[in-house]
Amino acid sequence: MYYASQGPKASDLSVMRRIDEQYTRTPFYGVERMTAHLRRQGIGIGHNRVRRLMRLMGLEAIYPKPRLSVPGGPEHRIYPYLLRGLRIERPNQVWSADITYIRLRQGFVYLMAILDWFSRYVVSWSLSTTLEAWFCVEALRAALRQVRPEICNTDQGSQFTCGEWIGQLADHGVAISMDGRGRAFDNIFTERLWRSVKYEEVYLKDYDGVDEARRGLSGYFGFYNTDRPHQSLGYRTPVEVHFGAPVHKEVLAEA
Repeated sequence: MYYASQGPKASDLSVMRRIDEQYTRTPFYGVERMTAHLRRQGIGIGHNRVRRLMRLMGLEAIYPKPRLSVPGGPEHRIYPYLLRGLRIERPNQVWSADITYIRLRQGFVYLMAILDWFSRYVVSWSLSTTLEAWFCVEALRAALRQVRPEICNTDQGSQFTCGEWIGQLADHGVAISMDGRGRAFDNIFTERLWRSVKYEEVYLKDYDGVDEARRGLSGYFGFYNTDRPHQSLGYRTPVEVHFGAPVHKEVLAEA
């Protein structure tokens, strides 16, 4: 899938880059605080423009996370949150899925990833230039071809409440869990993944386009899974914890 040239003008993209960096550091910033921050950086900008750009990026400070998953219509079913008080004790007990904004030099794409909570292993991922559900379902199918989790947790966005997503999980006997509205940290492990992806890869590489982003993220997720030790895992890598033994130089393909 290729990035269409039409989109935000260059001046908006420049501001969106600043917003993206600041929001990653301070996800509790709403329109007023973000506007004040940008003005302190010497950018003459009003609240209405900041509000428009943050909406385009899918950012909302009510939740300290990107609100890239927008609620669906009445035909989209909402499921209860199943993780309250649950001890996470083994791989593939709980997966979570989420979406984040990835900037490009002349545009942006959206990244979706499926993460195992116990091992922090990225099971599958996918890129898209739109927020349509297909790229999330594609990544889920790729993940389910590998193994079946016991529970899959998401927010209540339309991508995760649509029939295709729910059907895939139901067909594989996976229990469906959804964050309650206003519960900021239900997907905290995925939020940490997004910060790592952006600070350790995206902001350093400054992708020129979709193909470069795809190559860069493929390399990063391979590194993240197999070579990057996590303090919370006793300085083991996700692949060591997930599979119980070291596996070197694994390359995790996009869905």
